Amino acid sequence: MPPAPAVPPSAEGLSAVDAASIRRQLGREPRGVVRVAHRCPCGQPDVVMTRPRLPDGTPFPTLYYLTCPRAASAIGTLESSGLMRDMEERLAHDPSLAERYRLAHDAYVGERDGIEPVVEIEGISAGGMPRRVKCLHVLVAHSLATGPGVNPLGDEALDALGPWWSSGSCAGDTA
Repeated sequence: MPPAPAVPPSAEGLSAVDAASIRRQLGREPRGVVRVAHRCPCGQPDVVMTRPRLPDGTPFPTLYYLTCPRAASAIGTLESSGLMRDMEERLAHDPSLAERYRLAHDAYVGERDGIEPVVEIEGISAGGMPRRVKCLHVLVAHSLATGPGVNPLGDEALDALGPWWSSGSCAGDTA
């Protein structure tokens, strides 16, 4: 059996096997990865935790980054359905939902700052939190990584996705 390929420094928190899977999923080298934050039911990584500052020094507010191309495609379909607009409308009129979403934002920023505070993105989370719904990919990644009950809109989007993994491994293709 040939030796496993070396893990590039930009993927320091990954095994060589996971780094190769994520490279296939993304079609590029993963950057600033801390660790795999969630695995798809097919067994492959589908969310990675990234550093708040990429190796080249660029501030990067997206703590949880979705890598699975099948999930990303399914989420893109949800985004084009108008779901984000509906969620944002509910945020504007449902104080309880708005408060839970703000708490998700606070948890996201707190966890990211625990890795490394980055002044350029201080208080900024991702996905539009805490006032907007800008990217379901980020919200779903947050829900997958932290589990149900942390991000209410990420949980809703995740529930709406269905079993994106059911047609096989998401590391072997980019569809």
